[in-house]
Amino acid sequence: MNHSHYVNPLTERYASSEMMELFSPLKKFITWRKLWVALAETEKELGLNITDEQIEEMRNNLNNIDFEYAKEMEKKFRHDVMAHVHTFGKVCPKAMPIIHLGATSAYVGDNTDLIIMKEGLNLIKKQMVNLIHNLKEFALKYKNLPTLGFTHFQPAQLTTVGKRACIWLQDFLLDFADLEYVSSNLKFRGVKGTTGTQASFLSLFNGDHEKVKMLDRLVSKKMGFDKVLTITGQTYTRKQDTQVLKVLAGIAESAHKMATDIRLLQNLKEVEEPFEKHQIGSSAMAYKRNPMRSERVCSLARLVITNSINPYLTHATQWFERTLDDSANRRVVIPESFLAIDAILQLLINITDGLVVYKKIIEKHIMEELPFMATENIIMESVKRGADRQKMHELIRKHSMDAGRIVKMEGGQNDLLDRLANDENIPLSKEEILKIINPLDFIGRAPHQVEEFINDEVNPILDQYRDLLGVKVEIKV
Repeated sequence: MNHSHYVNPLTERYASSEMMELFSPLKKFITWRKLWVALAETEKELGLNITDEQIEEMRNNLNNIDFEYAKEMEKKFRHDVMAHVHTFGKVCPKAMPIIHLGATSAYVGDNTDLIIMKEGLNLIKKQMVNLIHNLKEFALKYKNLPTLGFTHFQPAQLTTVGKRACIWLQDFLLDFADLEYVSSNLKFRGVKGTTGTQASFLSLFNGDHEKVKMLDRLVSKKMGFDKVLTITGQTYTRKQDTQVLKVLAGIAESAHKMATDIRLLQNLKEVEEPFEKHQIGSSAMAYKRNPMRSERVCSLARLVITNSINPYLTHATQWFERTLDDSANRRVVIPESFLAIDAILQLLINITDGLVVYKKIIEKHIMEELPFMATENIIMESVKRGADRQKMHELIRKHSMDAGRIVKMEGGQNDLLDRLANDENIPLSKEEILKIINPLDFIGRAPHQVEEFINDEVNPILDQYRDLLGVKVEIKV
């Protein structure tokens, strides 16, 4: 490794081997060669003078890539596709005359991008299924555990730990639906020629429109696409890049929200992400247990969200049938977005596989706030015992203000329950008051909502994609 040159942290520190291989030069150029084989094979099937020997020679050399020679050729021609045509032709001398026959550079470049993006979406789908599974298990485990709800990050009515996890989970289900739609509707560029008119192929097939149309369909099907763009310029519409990166940005958005919640909960000491035995939270503060994985999720998520703006601008500024100002941008933005989402999902799978819940801290926080929230219930129960509603309201209001002052001004404990129990004007004992403020009576339908949501919306997805479960997580640092 050359330590004097910049290395992208996404490949060095964050992304999985599987995603990095997908966006590797080897994958790219082997796919180019597969596209050239599919083109030649189909042109032969439709009557062009191409031999089985030429096609077999190409098939036998798909992986035989001399990258140094290709580099020399690109320096000579200043053209990457022609460099690889000559590199392929060097090991396939018999096939050299028919490699890339009738095609333009976008035939291999654009179609390869679409193939890789589709495979990338499938890998993301696998990771999302595993994340959804982990969140489902967590939600069910803690569906009945009361916890303080927060609005404006101020204590609000109770919810449950499991119900909160379902809020995260619901966001990912919406993203999953978007991913499935875009992945299944991604259209191949196909075989369209230099400006999308298929003029070169019409010439090759002596004006036979049906053969040209069949060439387009058959090559696309051989490369794994049932849907093909009918209309293109030289390139496929860059709007498809927008659709793909919009899905990735949606996942990043959901991941950022969930990871932010975990970071806040870890500050409250209620929930904690996994912390390894020898992990160091701070170089100076030895006691620190920082939510570094969740922080990394948020950091990478911002990269993906901001990257998603690029394809909008790129597509908006493509002139007529194409300009080349999309190329350098797409080489960076598309791979980085996939690699970053890959890293984010790996992190979230890891976090949700070992998320720690501290029940006693949660209970402590509830009991610091619930007495205030339960004052109306205490008033109602007192009235049932014959007390005057207005008098009870005024008594409890004063005790609440005094107890709140002790907590806020003096840093003391919330003693509202003792104050109420010791007030002879309130017809309830402390035991009776404690029964009134049982946290389980303040969580509404939260446990039922968890079960209904999982049964109706989560389980059907997990049942459909059960074969994708069991992904191996790579956390490098």
